[in-house]
Amino acid sequence: MRFTICAQDAGTSARVGRISTPHGDIHTPVFMPVGTQASVKSLTPEDLIDVGTEIVLGNTYHLYLRPGHKTIEHLGGLHGFMQWHRPILTDSGGYQIFSLGDLVNVQEGGVTFQSHIDGSKHFLSPQKVIEIQASLGADIAMCLDECTAYPASREETLRSLELTTVWAKQCRDAKTVSEQALFGIVQGGMYVDLRQQSVRDLVALGFEGYAIGGLSVGEDKASMYHVVTEVAPLLPREKPRYLMGVGTPEDVLQAVQRGIDMFDCVLPTRNARNGVLFTRFGRIPIKNATYAEDPRPIDSSCGCYTCRHYSRAYLRHLFMARELLSYRLHSIHNLFYYMEFMASIRQAIMSDRLDAFVEKTIETWDGHR
Repeated sequence: MRFTICAQDAGTSARVGRISTPHGDIHTPVFMPVGTQASVKSLTPEDLIDVGTEIVLGNTYHLYLRPGHKTIEHLGGLHGFMQWHRPILTDSGGYQIFSLGDLVNVQEGGVTFQSHIDGSKHFLSPQKVIEIQASLGADIAMCLDECTAYPASREETLRSLELTTVWAKQCRDAKTVSEQALFGIVQGGMYVDLRQQSVRDLVALGFEGYAIGGLSVGEDKASMYHVVTEVAPLLPREKPRYLMGVGTPEDVLQAVQRGIDMFDCVLPTRNARNGVLFTRFGRIPIKNATYAEDPRPIDSSCGCYTCRHYSRAYLRHLFMARELLSYRLHSIHNLFYYMEFMASIRQAIMSDRLDAFVEKTIETWDGHR
């Protein structure tokens, strides 16, 4: 993997970059749709390409449990299995495992947990997580980490941070696939000094990229932005910076200005399935009765397949009737919005007018609230 910085905004820490992988280039800042089960819900790979997706995210935990990493490896790895021939990033599954709560037992050697599917017991070590991701064939793999709960005491956070560092070293040492990039994950909760310690430890180990984990887990926006503000400048400038699980268009804008390059979140597709549509002037809850006879597209300036062909009235009808087509058409629109939004951010950075873009965007949102 190679990361090239192509442009830097003069007024902020934002930058435009290019991540080159065996399955193609990724232009940053980038938003990665979440394809947890080797599928972005309701969409085909062709749909994803049509909306401008360059990379998708898969999940190690879920794919390990079903259908199994060896099955996927036998069938051509994730790229062949899901017929997606552009880059893939796989999360280690750490967040999903620790969200199981009492079903998890954490030791220094790894994690014992019960499957949410059938209750069967499993053990995942850092080495096993790397083995699974090698079988999946992702372009970018993530270290196993422990995601600290929120809120958490300093003592709990320090213990978790130290364990994450031990696991990061074991993941790095277990890596055998040279063409697969490995990212370390910065932890430390809301404690800036612990975040700084995590950065020092991970940078000393040496990874192809660095992620900030443990945010967007219940803390207020100001706390999240503060942690990103303090942590991002400490990460190596020449490596990609990934803010995990974030987020809303507002959060993306804030984080890009602080130097973040990569984002993922279920938000656009989950909102789509719940009838909430993103537009340049804010969000539309399509179930509202005001749209029952509205002949207009979701957004007249949007060029997505949904907006080119269907009215708000039809989309509301599908949603209220619980027709499956609703999920697909809404998801196409929301992901198209996100891809166009990221492209506009990149253009603003390259034109050295990001501040003006942010100001105008927020002003437009505020004007329609």
